[in-house]
Amino acid sequence: MNMIVVGCGRIGADLALRLFRQGHQVTVVDNVPQSFERLNPEFRGRTVEGEALSKEVLERAGIDKADGLAAVTNSDTLNAVVAHIARTIYKITNVVVRNYDPNLRGVLEAFGFQIVSSSAWGAQRTEEILGSASTRAVFSPGNGEVGVYELIVPQNWAGHTLGELLCGAEACLPVALTRTGRSSLPALETALETGDVIVISATAKGIACLRNEIAGKEA
Repeated sequence: MNMIVVGCGRIGADLALRLFRQGHQVTVVDNVPQSFERLNPEFRGRTVEGEALSKEVLERAGIDKADGLAAVTNSDTLNAVVAHIARTIYKITNVVVRNYDPNLRGVLEAFGFQIVSSSAWGAQRTEEILGSASTRAVFSPGNGEVGVYELIVPQNWAGHTLGELLCGAEACLPVALTRTGRSSLPALETALETGDVIVISATAKGIACLRNEIAGKEA
């Protein structure tokens, strides 16, 4: 597919390489020619120098034939305008917008864009890692509103049911339970054994409640 990456900063350069490695035709747009020096030598896509708000620049990048566009500059305003142009004028449905300033995330959400907020997501993940060793995040879709976590059942929860573990945890859903190398879909009445690995989908509030539940039992 034909992909356009607007912004050749650290994120844009890495994204362009990843898309290229997947076999896409990739064009990178930036108004600073030195920015293209960030591209990995392995990258064999196109580069277009110029202002991304220019119709001539966007059409040189092939926006009229693009299957997807990522606006990943460090300007939320620029990202929003370019994404809006791509979606409304050139009818590109696969548009992703980088949110640079978390305080402006609401503005981008008002447009209904697919948003990646690297600052907010990074802060949340750092908080999770620092805050608890009882659970481990394994997947975080969107911008971290919901995560998938692994929990290893401690000895003092052996014999209790999964329902007991989750009863005090809001917004947590069990996904899978692995015991002696075999996975299954767990029921709330499933009795837990030490060393069971439970995969749980939860909001940030839900996983915090679950961690408190585990900590309270340990106390």
